[in-house]
Amino acid sequence: MTAKRNDQENKCIFDKPTNPYMKKLILLIAVATLSINCFAQKSTKPVYDAALAKKLGADKYGMKKYVMAFLKEGPTRLTDSAARMQLQMAHLKNISKLADEGKLVVAGPFLDDQPIKGIFIFNVATIEEAKTLTETDPAIKAGSLIMELHPFYCSAALMEVVKIHHSLENVSITD
Repeated sequence: MTAKRNDQENKCIFDKPTNPYMKKLILLIAVATLSINCFAQKSTKPVYDAALAKKLGADKYGMKKYVMAFLKEGPTRLTDSAARMQLQMAHLKNISKLADEGKLVVAGPFLDDQPIKGIFIFNVATIEEAKTLTETDPAIKAGSLIMELHPFYCSAALMEVVKIHHSLENVSITD
């Protein structure tokens, strides 16, 4: 025996309304809701800060010149794990020193196992200046890394990365 279905109980408010005014009301509510959401999302342009732009060395576009370095595997591979760890710590300390001097604004390793091991972004305008800085790195001196240098044009806001990073780190990587 089949149960009789009560159509009135199974109706949904989104089923086709029989009242023609109900269609208009639903449409009006939908349009009003979308309109409110659109107007609520104001796009306000940030206020230009000339003093900050000057301090960071920004051009009129908020950009500046840097030099990017791709750190690649060098010809020397240390087999002794203690020597490798000592060299890595010296490399990290050099990164910290350059960052604290304002010469290095971004540094970090890539997390995949590829020949390009990481990047540096130097706060210098020329390849020659960056080359001089790379020569201070113990891993470069030891031949375990080589650097490929490229002129790079990016936001002057990168200059604030080190300062922000120091306020976020709980423990220094070189401790």
